[in-house]
Amino acid sequence: MKIAVFSDVHGNLDALKAVLNRITEENADLAVFLGDVFQRGDNAVECLRLLMTSKVVYIKGNCELYLEKGVDIDPDVEYLRDYYDETRNKLTADQLEFIKNLPLFYEMDIMGRRIRFSHFLFSDIKETYPFLQLSDMKNGIFDRACESEEIRKYDIVVIGHSHTNFVKGNVVSVSATGLEGASYLVLDVTESGITYEHKLI
Repeated sequence: MKIAVFSDVHGNLDALKAVLNRITEENADLAVFLGDVFQRGDNAVECLRLLMTSKVVYIKGNCELYLEKGVDIDPDVEYLRDYYDETRNKLTADQLEFIKNLPLFYEMDIMGRRIRFSHFLFSDIKETYPFLQLSDMKNGIFDRACESEEIRKYDIVVIGHSHTNFVKGNVVSVSATGLEGASYLVLDVTESGITYEHKLI
């Protein structure tokens, strides 16, 4: 089974269209978007419309959380209050409901392999803001999370959010599709194991 994964579109409609076209060319059996359709670019609403009509599995990122719940859930993004208030007012009731109902993660068991997709690793999935902070990648908290029993029970955990491609144990990160030097990830799941490749757009 071939699975294409991308993340962090950030309002870049051209990049989103490009990666969706590449995924079609890859003949992927499944496409997964790890969240963050908003912020930075000028076409976030158009990107959301396109994703809503695609067959992509869409997972909620921190930007969707800010849109849904407001920026008070994360003290580091107070400066984005006006952006999210304005963007929220541009959305229809159906679009807001769609965002509200997005899952925080997606799991699958296939060919004896267990895979999880999420925007980032979680600090506490029950919290209003459930993700680790990006600063946790420098203070050892992220590294310890990668080695935790919760993560090690999967064959692979695919994340976005950091805007970089990296691999740490069974955690594989894919960079931001909507930013310069963007890429997506292709997983190939077979009975013999899982292989993956980061690909540039």
